[in-house]
Amino acid sequence: MVGKDVDFAADLLRSSKLVGMPTETVYGLAANALDPRAVATIFEVKQRPSFDPLIIHVDEWEKLDGLVEKVPSVLRQKLEHFVPGPLTFLLPRTSAIPDIVTAGLPEVAIRMPRHPMARRLLSKLDFPLAAPSANPFGYISPTQPSHVVDQLGSKIPYVLDGGPCQVGIESTIIRWTPDNALQVLRKGGLALEKLKEIFGDLDVFQHSTSNPKAPGMLKSHYAPKTPFLLGDIEQLVSEHQSKKIAFLGFDQSTDLLPKSQQFLLSAEGDLSEAAAGLFAQMRALDQMGFDIIIASPFPERGLGRAINDRLKRAAN
Repeated sequence: MVGKDVDFAADLLRSSKLVGMPTETVYGLAANALDPRAVATIFEVKQRPSFDPLIIHVDEWEKLDGLVEKVPSVLRQKLEHFVPGPLTFLLPRTSAIPDIVTAGLPEVAIRMPRHPMARRLLSKLDFPLAAPSANPFGYISPTQPSHVVDQLGSKIPYVLDGGPCQVGIESTIIRWTPDNALQVLRKGGLALEKLKEIFGDLDVFQHSTSNPKAPGMLKSHYAPKTPFLLGDIEQLVSEHQSKKIAFLGFDQSTDLLPKSQQFLLSAEGDLSEAAAGLFAQMRALDQMGFDIIIASPFPERGLGRAINDRLKRAAN
């Protein structure tokens, strides 16, 4: 069932049920993060490996009391430039956070979403929500309520309809090290340029891992069922001439394929617009009967870095 009843969603969560929750990044599959059985249901419904940790969501700093050891004052001052928003940060956890949430790791990933409906829901609860993307593990993340229903509708009782996600790709994940350096563990909805303005030098993890330190770091992820290839368009078209090809592009079409087989994410060359539409377009292409989907890397600036991260992992 899909609706806008935040009170009903909150009652379900208090009863250890799962709810599809909108955020500005993607839709999450939410459960009480302090209830191990409810969290275990997330893993079961998503078919997510238990070694992949989850992000917990709160609406205000005070709700972290008792959940993390401390929030360094210098870190909080810097984070407040971006929070609430598409940024996740890691902090040392207390024993109040169940091991299943962090995959046994000593730090917990925390986010304060900006989406008004998500914030209303969180404000009604006295516990944080664990909320990975509301899709089967490894598939394209949902950015509209219909995406959640199409894939998980029979497995969860309610999806809060907060409309299409404005950011459209998952949050950037950072870690503040003991020597006051900032590690970027996952590129996402907050551009690195903005982080650098506040934090200075960044230690950016260039490669994903199959032994994640934080959510969303697995090497293969975000993949459509249709074979997805990333590389030089001319070479890919030449190698697959006998197949029906879809081209997923940024702002420039190609003469190598009919216009009907080309799908541009931003005719105006706006990387924010491209990021917001990425997963929805990949999902649509996956249902259009193409033999393969091809793409070339996007510009390595702003949200283009996060888009390239998702394309690379979809292509693995």
